[in-house]
Amino acid sequence: MEVSSQWWLLAIGFLGQGFFFMRFFWQWIVSEKEQKSVIPICFWYFSLLGSFFLLIYALLRRDIVFVVGQSTGSLIYIRNLYLIHKERVRLNKMG
Repeated sequence: MEVSSQWWLLAIGFLGQGFFFMRFFWQWIVSEKEQKSVIPICFWYFSLLGSFFLLIYALLRRDIVFVVGQSTGSLIYIRNLYLIHKERVRLNKMG
């Protein structure tokens, strides 16, 4: 791949990697602040965004291994966000 003609594809890939980096960076910051291991909700949003951009990158590169990996990961991130939302709704109904 010639970098000068595919800069936009590299940008998509690096954007996805940036979101994946941010999920762990933010998790580390929050855990340090609370002095215990914490997975904040933004961890799952960063994961989903990273997965989305890396999936686009993989589709454009026609990399089936990467496509399968990012697709299945996205399902896990969406499921976790759903479970968090469901718990918040349940707690709001309780009072």
